[in-house]
This record gives sequence, C-alpha cells and structure tokens, in this order.
Amino acid sequence: MQPRLSTIQARLLPRGPLDFVRQVLLFVVAYGLYHLTRGLVNHPEAATAAFQNARDLIGFERGLNIFVEPSLQAIIADRGWLLDGSSWMYINAQTSITIGALVWLYLFRNQSFYFVRNMFLFAFGVALVGYTVFPTAPPRFFPEWGFFDAVSDFTGVPQDSVTIGKLFNPYAAVPSMHVAFALMISIPLARLVRWRALKIFWAVYPLMVVFVIVVTANHFLADAVLGAVAAGVGAIGARSMARMRPAAWDFQPGQAQRGCVASLQHDPVPAS
Repeated sequence: MQPRLSTIQARLLPRGPLDFVRQVLLFVVAYGLYHLTRGLVNHPEAATAAFQNARDLIGFERGLNIFVEPSLQAIIADRGWLLDGSSWMYINAQTSITIGALVWLYLFRNQSFYFVRNMFLFAFGVALVGYTVFPTAPPRFFPEWGFFDAVSDFTGVPQDSVTIGKLFNPYAAVPSMHVAFALMISIPLARLVRWRALKIFWAVYPLMVVFVIVVTANHFLADAVLGAVAAGVGAIGARSMARMRPAAWDFQPGQAQRGCVASLQHDPVPAS
C-alpha cells in the first residue's frame, strides 16, 4: 500500500507537497505586488496621468497610421457571437487558461515548469515597473473614439465597479500581460504537447489573444507589442537563471516526455 501511495503522490505532486505550496506562494506574492500597484495609481493625479498616457499612445499610433483599434471593434460589433466569444476569452485567458496551463506543466511536464515559472516572474517584474511608471487607461475609457466596453456588456458587471476595482488595476494596460502570458505558455506548450491539433492551437493562441484584447477595447496594439517585449525579457531572465542551475531550472522538453514519475526517479536535483 505504501509504495502505491508514494506513486500516487508522485503523480499528483511530482516534488512533494512543500514544493507545490512554494510555487503557489510565489505566484500569490507576485499578485500581492501587482495589487500594490493598484494602490499606487488609486488617486486623482495617477488617473489623470493614465488618461494622458493613453492619449499619447493614440497619438503615437496615429502618427504611424496603425490606429486601427476602433475600426476593428466596429467591425466585430455586429457579430455578437464573435464579440461575446472574445469577451469570454479575455476573462479566461488570464485565469482558467493560464492557471490550467501552469498546473498541467507542473503535474505532467514538471522538469520544464520551473523555466516557465521563472519567465513569468521576470516578466511580471517588468510589468510592475510599467504599471507604476507608465499607468495607462485602456481604450474602453475613450468612447469619444468609438470604443465600448465589450466585457462589461457581456458579463453585465462594469469593469470599473468597486468589486472589480479591488481585484485589478484599471490602469494596467502597458504592457499587456494578456499577450505576455499567452506567449509564455503557448511556446512551451507547443513544444511539449503531443497532439498535432494542440500544437497548432498553442502556436496560434498568442494571435488569438491579441485579437481579443483589441476587439474588447482593453488594450491598444502598442500594449500588445510591449507585452511581447515583457515576455522576451522574461525568457532572457529565465535563460540566465537556467545557466546557474541547468538541472533544476532549464527547459527540458525531451526529458519531460518520459513522464514525471520515471524522470524524477533519476533526478536527484531539487527544484525551487
């Protein structure tokens, strides 16, 4: 019975319960730091700066003739099913999809999880600097340009309500972590999953997310580009850490395919 219980635990928690708790706490701390940025911008001066920064972004995109966000949203507005689907995806991309991907990596491709985790932490650090130094109002706050809040229309709950405001920073548009998260889970998963259909899905997932954040009026295209930059910084940071502890922190798609239990039996190096 004891060997069987050990095998079940190894499958459910590849490196034991303490390691699992440690990973959860790391992300909880990251969210806590994000929540602090909400407090930093929760005053009239910051709100004024956030709206001015957004207007500057609009001016920048107009100067490059790439300010197409209002036109894209207007085209999709007549296709209710697509707009509702985009709103659903916007909500779930940062929650169930990203969390589900991380949990799957931890449980079934554990040796590659720590590289992805480190990417997230580095990228999140970049985002916190952006949210603090360059608070930016999202497009949905600019109805004069033709934008409307598709997610609020879909859920019936205003995104600037008191409840939502306690959970999320309303001026955290730059960089778009929807795009950063999408890149940081899609590229590893496209390499790790075995089914061709899933490989294709994860390969196009970041493009889907860019489409979603634009047509729901939650981000400008510039935000998406800067989100990709944050993901790139995350990848560079994770690669630098992997050089220090390659057995624990490097991305290992080949070994991960063998299965967690079998590989961990031959991997004495603890992760953290």
